[in-house]
Amino acid sequence: MKFYGFFRSGSSHRVRIVFNLKGLDYAKEFISLAKNEHRQSTFTAINPQGFVPVLETEQGYLTQSPAIIEWLEEKYPEPALLPKDAFAKAKVRAMAALIGCDIHPLNNKRVLEYLRQDLALDETQVLAWCAKWIHSGFSALENMLSQDPERGKFCYGNQPTIADAYLIPQVDSALRFQVDLTSYPNIFEIYQHCMTLEAFQNAAPKQQPDAL
Repeated sequence: MKFYGFFRSGSSHRVRIVFNLKGLDYAKEFISLAKNEHRQSTFTAINPQGFVPVLETEQGYLTQSPAIIEWLEEKYPEPALLPKDAFAKAKVRAMAALIGCDIHPLNNKRVLEYLRQDLALDETQVLAWCAKWIHSGFSALENMLSQDPERGKFCYGNQPTIADAYLIPQVDSALRFQVDLTSYPNIFEIYQHCMTLEAFQNAAPKQQPDAL
């Protein structure tokens, strides 16, 4: 497998975590969003959206991190990153979707470029935008975690799931955007625990060879 990603891309980060948790080897192809390499024809030929990540497999290319993660879970089922129980599985997917659909897209590079370049917002306004949507999503997630009797050291139970793979990059992003996380003790506790594990440590943006 060959993985096309960017060190600071939250969606690339979450897939790296899944690779590490499953102990999978893969080749790395670095696509610099800072240098606009994702917009070059050589890359858009692979992914017409011009987004990372992309996973090259023997069957072809996979785009969109949720699809890549689900494929990895089905192709390499051990260790499982989804519970066996159907309802529990749906709860984990709901937490992942909360982050992947309702927080992350509003803070990604193309949105921030639009705010800065097209709307001419200053950096204080951009950070306020980021904080608004992170707080909105994290407030809901914090309540979900507080109300869940099944929660242990991770988002669900005492084993990492795809929800944790989604959460840790979003916390990293929140810290980068200077968002105060004191109102989210459960989220930050999960983050701190996950970051004691090599799978999460080695997936961190600053640990990647293409880190700027």
